[in-house]
Amino acid sequence: MINVAIVEDDFRVANIHEKFLNEIYGVSVVGKAHQAIDVLKIIRENHVDLLLVDIYMPDKLGTELIKELKLDYPHLSFIVITAANNMELLDESLKYGIFYYLIKPVAMEKFTEVINNFIKRKALLESKELVTQDFIDQVLKNKVTEIQEDNELPKGINSITLKKIVEIIGSMDNGATAEEVGIKMNASRTTARRYLQYLVSIGKVKAELEYGIVGRPERKYYL
Repeated sequence: MINVAIVEDDFRVANIHEKFLNEIYGVSVVGKAHQAIDVLKIIRENHVDLLLVDIYMPDKLGTELIKELKLDYPHLSFIVITAANNMELLDESLKYGIFYYLIKPVAMEKFTEVINNFIKRKALLESKELVTQDFIDQVLKNKVTEIQEDNELPKGINSITLKKIVEIIGSMDNGATAEEVGIKMNASRTTARRYLQYLVSIGKVKAELEYGIVGRPERKYYL
């Protein structure tokens, strides 16, 4: 279980992010702050593992908040969620060691992917007392590889979801429809079809029309 606090001045956005978090197994939301000063009370009264931080706060920039909290609470991790898309703020955030930087509005799928990656990385780091170079390479390479892969993919497609879909199709001997894939990946049929069509376009998956006893033919996908 990881404890997450939200620092977001727009209460509607904060509520949306809380709703996203409540859908993720292993996550507990311990508080929401609508300005930087309010987050201190949450941190003092709760064990917080991860802070979701907006950049533009009424009383302080999120980057300044992260810098200050890093000194007093070195165990804290940060994910920036902001409308700020200039390179200077991204560079500053990365220098403070944030886990990820998300641009608003954030789709639930991307939000969930990043939180789950944080959970996996945290569990990986806590699984050993002594580390080897191979272990370090695994921790650091996973993060870099994901960014590089996603940068090479079309808009709306990410590498983690692609891998998951390939695993789903591979587990189904008789092929899978877009609807079946959507159910297994907890996404809409439209989203599943978009990923499947991309996999077909790169030759990873093949699509075939299958005719049932009645009704229109359905498209099934195979590795």
